Amino acid sequence: MGFGMDNDHFATIKVIGIGGGGCNAVDRMIDSQVQGIEFITVNTDNQALLRTKANNRLQIGEKITRGLGAGANPEIGEKAATESKDEIGQLIRGTDMLFITAGMGGGTGTGGAPVIAQIARELGILTVGVVTRPFRFEGSRRMQNAERGIREMEKYVDSLIVVPNDKLLEIASEDTSLDEAFNLADQVLKHGVSGISDLVAVPGLINLDLADVRRIMTQAGVCHMGIGRASGEGRAAAAIRQAINSPLLDTTIDGARGVILNFTGGRDMKIREVDEAASVVRDAVSPEADIIFGAVIDPEMSDEIVITVIASGFDRESRPASDKTMSAQGQRPSPIFSSPGGIQEGTESMEQQPEVDDTADELSRVPDFLNSSYTAPIPEPLPAAPRSSGFHTVGVENENPERDFSPKPDFPQPPAKPSEAQPLRSAQQPEGSDPRENPPVQSADPERRTEKKSSRILPWFLQDNDNRY
Repeated sequence: MGFGMDNDHFATIKVIGIGGGGCNAVDRMIDSQVQGIEFITVNTDNQALLRTKANNRLQIGEKITRGLGAGANPEIGEKAATESKDEIGQLIRGTDMLFITAGMGGGTGTGGAPVIAQIARELGILTVGVVTRPFRFEGSRRMQNAERGIREMEKYVDSLIVVPNDKLLEIASEDTSLDEAFNLADQVLKHGVSGISDLVAVPGLINLDLADVRRIMTQAGVCHMGIGRASGEGRAAAAIRQAINSPLLDTTIDGARGVILNFTGGRDMKIREVDEAASVVRDAVSPEADIIFGAVIDPEMSDEIVITVIASGFDRESRPASDKTMSAQGQRPSPIFSSPGGIQEGTESMEQQPEVDDTADELSRVPDFLNSSYTAPIPEPLPAAPRSSGFHTVGVENENPERDFSPKPDFPQPPAKPSEAQPLRSAQQPEGSDPRENPPVQSADPERRTEKKSSRILPWFLQDNDNRY
């Protein structure tokens, strides 16, 4: 009895590159002859797309860009990907694990990569983003676009790996060409993809499945992906040090709660070398870390050993410094869309509010001279004062000599009891009522008024501005 096997039983892993940087990364992986991977290139620039080496190519946003590119505008890239979301869904449907690679800071990759990640998430695909951060000399505008794209990617991918291009300047020599430098950056993507592919697809001494990888990388956030390569005596220790301290990344594996550790070497790879390297990883990560281990024998490798490390699950206390910086930046409003001082200004305005309330309390108290016992008819309502004027100080000369202060005709009213004064306004008067609806009590005999100056701040309707004092 025989057992038939078909491709449906193997994990389907795809790499999709979007934009100029993403398509170039895919082309370099194809040149490296990475096996067991399906490659897809996506772009708004039709001319550049036709030069890519992938079998599956998709031009997006034909209506909005007419095949001429996004012009370094992320909004155009986002709209282009949204316009072609049905075609994108058809290309990645049925994929078990998807790698999305793009160069952040431009138009198509920055705006379109998050849209692809969102589509993949809706389809239930394990998604890993591998993106680059632009060089510092490319300017602040491009860097701001890149940070915005990275934040959007984090919302939808399960794991995200960020390669800062400035790291290339630290490891490149004076003779390193620009193409060689970018090829070094693409090695992070290549070895990460091939390392996971070796884990789940290539037969090895210790073979793992996609479920193990999914357990480590699902909703893991920012990840560390490092590759170490060494030969000769002490090669395992040297390779693992390179992998956990990758010169192309800002992250380390300190405090990681999930680790994928893959060894690839010749037939001379020894168990003690594996144990030595694994011990270094175990000492650096969290004591509760879930470590997945794999080993692949490549007969063509004689004296060299390659170790791939993927670490995830960093918590707030033990996440790498660069990741903490990214989280802090995510908490601050983006300089493109928000004013950094907006929240502080709002706080200051609320702190000033109690001072206004205190003044209102003072003004609600009835002055002493209004509580004297005398009979006072209710006069005709005073003319409305301008709302913008607010308050005046009694005892200060009138600032507007043209204003009419002539006495108004009095209308007789039944006299009040001698012991009672006509109330001006209740302190418990509902908030929002207009004080002018309750005119003040005015004496019928101006000579009986108490001649008294005060520095108390009074409403306009309580001030005696008839210039008789």
